[in-house]
Amino acid sequence: MNITIDSHLLRDGINKILTVIDKKNSRPILTNCLINAYDNKLELIATDLEVTAKVILNAIIDTPGKFCINTKNLSDILRELPDANLNLNIDHGKNTLGIICKNINYSLLITNAEDYPQVTFENSSQPINLKSKDLLNIIGKTSHAISTDETRTNLNGIYFQHIESKLRAVAIDGHRLALIDINNFSSDNNVLADGVIIPKKGIAELKKLADAYSESNIKINIDESFLYASANEDYFLSVRLIAREYPKYQTVIPSKTSFSFSLEKHNLLNAVKRIRLLSNEKTNGIKFSISHTELKISADHPSLGHATETLAIDYQGNEMEIGFNAKYMLEVLNVLDVSDIIFEFNNELSPVIVRSTEEENFLGIIMPLKI
Repeated sequence: MNITIDSHLLRDGINKILTVIDKKNSRPILTNCLINAYDNKLELIATDLEVTAKVILNAIIDTPGKFCINTKNLSDILRELPDANLNLNIDHGKNTLGIICKNINYSLLITNAEDYPQVTFENSSQPINLKSKDLLNIIGKTSHAISTDETRTNLNGIYFQHIESKLRAVAIDGHRLALIDINNFSSDNNVLADGVIIPKKGIAELKKLADAYSESNIKINIDESFLYASANEDYFLSVRLIAREYPKYQTVIPSKTSFSFSLEKHNLLNAVKRIRLLSNEKTNGIKFSISHTELKISADHPSLGHATETLAIDYQGNEMEIGFNAKYMLEVLNVLDVSDIIFEFNNELSPVIVRSTEEENFLGIIMPLKI
């Protein structure tokens, strides 16, 4: 089998599937990718049995065939090669792949393709077409709130649900919540109507897919166990869903709030960054002291000192002090590309809503911190 392909094209294809590889996997075959050559197409597949990626590239192929090769090693080699035509040839007697690029030669050990797990990228569910920019917006606005606590599996992803004419995405970790709705969404998929949880790694791979085709639609199929996504008929993903019930996130969102104030996002973001420098490393705790005309942001560090900054606001409610984790505050502010931020709350201990009239489909919640 002899293959001719542009090195830049193959490098890009390998990079798309490389992050699927689980470095800690105990099965050596899963550190490999499956390469399938047929009809002047080169198919690259990588899996950790939870997330699977497939990329199809154009190539000149004399004889069809397939083999497995160490993905990271091949990626490292391609990264160092110049942009030029590559010649790949298989020596079945020695189980090696020869790579020739100009005057550069490699001979790499390969593995029998029959040892690779069987994977699929198709199911019979009703397909959903989602704009890449909508998918990127969902991930960008909510992924910061995904829980990293591996004991709470149902929080280790983003919850997607079709509600009326909207696609809703929610992430929550027990300390904060991020929610966004995509309007004018339609689907006959009953599984999506019940809601599905896409794990964090699957979310990262979906972002990579959407980034690669930012002006296209992503075709998505969902069944009880898997999400299948594809773009341009040459980049495919299979993601095992988290088989757990998602928390009743609606109970975290206040049905009504008594007090609110707004201020310029840029000023608040920079103030929080500055005051955070003297917050306790363990809690990242900062304090909002809210009065009728000003918001005072402060932090105390037991061994470094004290910091305050004051911002002007127009506030008509009861004066109060609310503690926050500065990291959580910065993350929600950073995902909003807006001019002004609105805070809504009831008291010092109730959930605080963070939103903007410029992003009406987004809702953030931060739980107060006792300081």
